[in-house]
Amino acid sequence: MAAGVMLLESSVSMVAPHQDPSSPLFLVNRSYRVSSRYVPALRETQVPGQVRRLTPEAATAMEELFHACLEETGITLISVSGYREYDKQDRIYRRKLKSVKGDQEAADAYVALPGSSEHQTGLSMDIGQRDSKTALGEEFGTTAGGIWVRDNCWRFGFVIRYDLGWEDITGYAYEPWHLRFVGKENAEKLHDNLMPLEEFLVLERTQILLELMVPWTDGEKV
Repeated sequence: MAAGVMLLESSVSMVAPHQDPSSPLFLVNRSYRVSSRYVPALRETQVPGQVRRLTPEAATAMEELFHACLEETGITLISVSGYREYDKQDRIYRRKLKSVKGDQEAADAYVALPGSSEHQTGLSMDIGQRDSKTALGEEFGTTAGGIWVRDNCWRFGFVIRYDLGWEDITGYAYEPWHLRFVGKENAEKLHDNLMPLEEFLVLERTQILLELMVPWTDGEKV
């Protein structure tokens, strides 16, 4: 019985990986925000570019991705923006709000509110292609580097988080340069099913809940 209870408690905790900061499925968006005090463990990713800090696991995976792209295509990718603290996101948002004369709806269309940016999790990085003028533009998705990233990033545990046509679900416009680490197993599932993280998490939670509904006897499923 004790073993059954422990397994049940473990399964229940798995129902909400989107709320677990230690999970690669930790969800941050316009509905799920983190506080100004949230700072993950970070390390400098050894790749070309700037603002290169990510969580250790994501940093290692990003290094593997950059290396593979160079080896397979001869193209050098660059980091444009990795981890971003709450205060910096706040400054970016305020600048955008000022530039659109206080129109919050217009500002929200382009910039995440502080606490709602994936960059604060240390699991996301905006990337570009060296010697290209398409960094942080939709055109990046049409470059040789951008096409390779779209086709291969899942191999290293990443997904293009804000894909074309997902705007109503993710809350953000198409960003082919914004990579999000979710782990290799999850990335493969997301790649195969062509769905945003929000929908994937709903399916994952539903599956776990269905398994929990199976009757238990003496700590084992019937």
